[in-house]
Amino acid sequence: MKKILIYFILILNAFNIAAQNSYTQTIRGVVLDKNSQLALPGAAVVLLNSDPVAGTSTDMEGNFELQNIPIGRQGIAVSYLGYNTITLNGLNLTSGKEMVLRIELEEKVNELSEIVISSRQRKDMALNKMATVSARSFTVEETERYAGSLGDPSRMVSNYAGVAMTNDSRNDIIIRGNSPTGLLWRLDGIEIPNPNHFSSFGTTGGPVSMLNNNLLTNSDFMTSAFPSEYGNVISGVFDLKMRTGNKEKREYTGQIGFNGFELGAEGPFKKGSKATYLANFRYSTLEVFHALGLEFGTGTAIPQYKDLTFKINVPTKKYGNFNIIGLGGTSFIELNDSESSLLNKEDDLNYNYGGVDLDYGSDMSVLGLSHQYFLNDRSRLETNISVLGNRATTHIDSLKFDENGSIIQNSNYLFYNSIGTEIKYSFSTHLKTKLNTKNNTSIGIYYDTYHVDYLDSFRLYKINGFAKYFDIKGNISMLRGYGQWQHIFNSKLKLNAGIYSAYTSVNEEFVIEPRINMRFNLTPSQSISFGYGLHSIMQPRMYYFIQALVDTVNLVYAQNNLDLKMTKSHQLVLGYDNVLSENFRFKSEVYYQYLYDVPVSKTTPQFSLLNSGDSFTLLVGDSLLNKGTGYNYGLELTLEKFFDGNYYFLTTLSFFDSKYKGFDGVERNTSFNGNFVWNILGGYEFKLGQHNSLSLSLRSVYAGGKRYIPIDIDKSIADNFTRYNWNEAYVNKFDDYFRMDARISFKMNGKRVNQEWAIDLQNFTNNKNIYSESFNPRSKNTSFDYQTGFYPMFLYRIQF
Repeated sequence: MKKILIYFILILNAFNIAAQNSYTQTIRGVVLDKNSQLALPGAAVVLLNSDPVAGTSTDMEGNFELQNIPIGRQGIAVSYLGYNTITLNGLNLTSGKEMVLRIELEEKVNELSEIVISSRQRKDMALNKMATVSARSFTVEETERYAGSLGDPSRMVSNYAGVAMTNDSRNDIIIRGNSPTGLLWRLDGIEIPNPNHFSSFGTTGGPVSMLNNNLLTNSDFMTSAFPSEYGNVISGVFDLKMRTGNKEKREYTGQIGFNGFELGAEGPFKKGSKATYLANFRYSTLEVFHALGLEFGTGTAIPQYKDLTFKINVPTKKYGNFNIIGLGGTSFIELNDSESSLLNKEDDLNYNYGGVDLDYGSDMSVLGLSHQYFLNDRSRLETNISVLGNRATTHIDSLKFDENGSIIQNSNYLFYNSIGTEIKYSFSTHLKTKLNTKNNTSIGIYYDTYHVDYLDSFRLYKINGFAKYFDIKGNISMLRGYGQWQHIFNSKLKLNAGIYSAYTSVNEEFVIEPRINMRFNLTPSQSISFGYGLHSIMQPRMYYFIQALVDTVNLVYAQNNLDLKMTKSHQLVLGYDNVLSENFRFKSEVYYQYLYDVPVSKTTPQFSLLNSGDSFTLLVGDSLLNKGTGYNYGLELTLEKFFDGNYYFLTTLSFFDSKYKGFDGVERNTSFNGNFVWNILGGYEFKLGQHNSLSLSLRSVYAGGKRYIPIDIDKSIADNFTRYNWNEAYVNKFDDYFRMDARISFKMNGKRVNQEWAIDLQNFTNNKNIYSESFNPRSKNTSFDYQTGFYPMFLYRIQF
């Protein structure tokens, strides 16, 4: 801690904080109708607190530009005749990068004998106009500003009500007690696979995010009762948006931090062109340091990863607006525990194993083309075509031990080996229409086809040979459609209703699901909301092809999972909002979810697929049946002060209960039933002179411990391998989870360059949170594996 304080003192002393000159920057953007997405020419844009008043109006294409604006925190007001005025406060204008805004205004609903009051923009409201309950937007700055977020959207939203993240090694998010496998990721309208390095099939999280917050813009996060355009999801939705490159000038970004070494560039392809590019490349920080001969105590376990993200925007006058997006990355790691085990009997680096060598790699890529075409001033057609792929490889070998726990020399043997590939071709088109001031509609279809190739082998002790869970090349297709309608009765009541349907080729299942949500404004500052939806999700594709070994002598297999149906979920939400002041609000929600058609196992009656998805592997089960059920219910409270007056805070308290029934019909806790989560987050920004600032952020999380399956010590000793007592599955919890994080950042603006130095102090109280319980086949004992202790992380960013 002393070294860290000295580090920041040296930075502060190295620069002349009281700068002599006043630096300025440009704010530019576009103003659109929120529903029709048409440009609003002539909209007034005014810089707040400017003297004399600085302002401009939008051109025929809705574009505006404010030049020579002093850097620092600024605010603007945007107004247009017949539309609600929007006020944006706390915009962080820096010297190295122009601020480019996309502003959407909502048309007023005028009625006879009614006085309509223009409202300010609600910073917590979802960007999607069809989402009025269990949904909110978030900004890119929040992914940077919040302590513990590390620029990762998943880690950032763990501060929100209803979200739990108690695994320090991964960014899986548990939403209202649901498995993380039920999460949907969308990027610019395209559904994407798990956007994390070191990911595995069927999961939605990982240790390091591929998503680059330097390229994102304001986006939505939803936790329940989703609008009908979102399908094949039961847990939550990340609806992420990428910004477009600056069309007036080229800008560059360099960064070194937790996520890696990064280089980014954006701008027009040529001067005067409206076509722009935006790209960022990232390389593993520890891999670079290792190549330079610098070691950080990881031994041979160097996380190797790299990723590339880009977006190309080509607007045309006659043929609409085209976007090409790309996201791809590779990752690989070697964990050589056998070398340590030869030297130290108690050393067990890999959880639940002893003397194990693990090589793991994963790749993911997305390439998408989107097109937006205005049929008239009321309707537009949005079409997406994409190809997505992901691949994972695993190789595990181990050592053998004698009855005394001593290593049998030259006893290395292959334990498990696998390689899997999924390629998805996807097409979607959506017709969105603003019928009039009160009515908006949207209809669309999705068609997805998956080409899968899974192959593995595992050692079967009964025959002293190898068997297979997977050996398949196949295809799965899914056709989906939806329709949704929004009716604004008046300035107080808004209704969204829709229907979603899906058909899967693997078992020819067809579903129809109703959706409805509404918001009623009790007063200008208070509102209640309601939402209901029936939602379904296809099982992780690998589960359909798991083989059951029916003859261990002749190695005869049967595929008994091909008839698995989708898991269904009825979701009901009731919410209350109170805007206590312009930047201060209270929110509460109660919810109930009933899940059915959940895959369970007859051979292991305590098994349920609801309990998988928060680790590097999924629970494997053959001969599964859709006879399981589950339910989640809870209460969520949020008190939030948005950034204003140099400070902000957010505290959320969630109480919930999550239960399931396996094949035996016995009600049990799910593995995610921690029962409560309490988050407290806050920060303050100190202005240092005209151009620089120092920001402090603190965060604490206190949550119920993770449920677990205890180890059967007698069977484990007998088999010399970890065996579990399924009869006690998820009865007990590990100790409650607690950690505190802090972030200190210093930002300095030069004439055309801005820089940032930051330190993230992860778990600075060094609290020992339990990760898992392990059996050591050498010592014949069990022990706890603990999560990450105190760990400082540094970041440097430059923009010019």
